[in-house]
Amino acid sequence: MFRALHTPASPLALANAWDVASARVVEAAGAPAVATTSAGVAWSLGVADGDVLGRERAVALVARVVRAVSVPVTADVEGGFGRDAEEVAETASEVLAAGAAGVNIEDGTREPGEFAECLAAAREAVERAGGDLFLNARIDTYLRGLGDPRTRLAETLERAERYVRAGADGIFVPGVTDAATIAALAEGIPVPLNVLAGPGTPSVAELGWLGVARVSLGSAVAEAAYAVARRAARELLAGGEYGVLAEGIAYPELNGLLAAAPGE
Repeated sequence: MFRALHTPASPLALANAWDVASARVVEAAGAPAVATTSAGVAWSLGVADGDVLGRERAVALVARVVRAVSVPVTADVEGGFGRDAEEVAETASEVLAAGAAGVNIEDGTREPGEFAECLAAAREAVERAGGDLFLNARIDTYLRGLGDPRTRLAETLERAERYVRAGADGIFVPGVTDAATIAALAEGIPVPLNVLAGPGTPSVAELGWLGVARVSLGSAVAEAAYAVARRAARELLAGGEYGVLAEGIAYPELNGLLAAAPGE
């Protein structure tokens, strides 16, 4: 079911969640799947993003989200919470055991060959367990500004080809908003393309026309939520006002979503 949702005809739109409550809100809005954001998860648990959180706490959160919603869940696990291929494979196995339908792993500053080995080990571990996990490989060339801008597209396509051969089911290229580049990526990548959306990005429908099969909001939803908390605090402390609170979800509705959580 989760694999079938990846199609440019109607791209899978993911408003990334970071805890059970946000996952329930996203599901109640009509989302066909829930994705976690590693940054949002880390922040909610009191640590910085960037492989600081650790596998145990990250997977435990995934398991709680899976139990709380009735739609497929895909988990963002940063670089795989592992120093080598064996440890990344163990993370993939635990995400599968937690009940997730997909996993997102980023290459970051790893050498492409090293990351391909991690993906291959993750794929092998999932198959050995007799499970099915949509393995979404994130390429950080654009997000981190890696390499020469003049050859960045070619480098990204080369990495994508290598990662697909290693077992990736999808390729995620955050940091790209230019329509021509997105179209070139979609044309050159043989598996579903995932992009990160935000202000200035083409609409979901337009991205689908360009060949994109999956659109994520990443940590931006959590960032927006924390911005509301900051505005409320500043409004209260500076002027003794409470106007921002009028935008909140009503207590009975939000509390009811948690009370009705399937596995809680």
